[in-house]
Amino acid sequence: MSRYDEMFLRLKQRGEGAFGGFLMLGDPDLPTSAVLLDALVEGGADMVEVGIPFSDPVADGPVIQAAADRALRAGVRVDDCFELLRGFRQRHPAVPVGILTYANLAVARGLDRFMTDAAAAGADSILVADVPSLEAERFSAAARAAGLEFVMIAAPNTPEPVARRIAALSGGYTYCVARAGVTGTGETLALDHAPLFAMLAEAGAPPPILGFGISTPAHVAQALASGARGVIAGSALVKLGADAEGLRQLVSAMKDATALPRTEREQNGHFA
Repeated sequence: MSRYDEMFLRLKQRGEGAFGGFLMLGDPDLPTSAVLLDALVEGGADMVEVGIPFSDPVADGPVIQAAADRALRAGVRVDDCFELLRGFRQRHPAVPVGILTYANLAVARGLDRFMTDAAAAGADSILVADVPSLEAERFSAAARAAGLEFVMIAAPNTPEPVARRIAALSGGYTYCVARAGVTGTGETLALDHAPLFAMLAEAGAPPPILGFGISTPAHVAQALASGARGVIAGSALVKLGADAEGLRQLVSAMKDATALPRTEREQNGHFA
């Protein structure tokens, strides 16, 4: 079983959804970034998603764009990011780790080499945010050849043929966007994802995880009540900067919100 499979099974037995925390590698510098990654796990994150600093992160809002810029200004490069992941994997051997990146970084390094190096650093999955499903086959093949799960993005307006491509090409989990636009924080979520989740399940796609706009414990509970198997929070965590203790506390509060009432466990298939 993959680390993701083991995580979902464990959480199903506990009647919990998954909480994933996102951080930009190397922000604000390499030593602090390592401390913040540990703080995610210490706060209770079930899975970790990380970004590699890139100059044109088109799927990211201003908070995460600023984090990437800080890391680049600090001189952080792809090799530094892989070294951070190697250290994290040694300290946390069981936590699933996914990389969110962009096609330019992977192709510039050499697609096969990028995937192999990511896997050797301890990553479990790769999400290439600006690659559409029609162009994803070679990325998926390279990831799978390296032993990585290839994560793809779905939205409420994803058509059925795309859902079938996602099911055929992806693994680990399906990153479902909770709102239109880019990453960020907000006061409310407008969730109408039941048809999407049903379509993904019918196609045999990996479990749905909601991201984009998850910034409070209430959002976490709302997302899980909509039928998601988990959530990923990014901008709300990155906003805290180098405050490791504040990060641990926010992650802990969000993780606490993943406990499902019995009725929701049964309705959404979480209850073992």
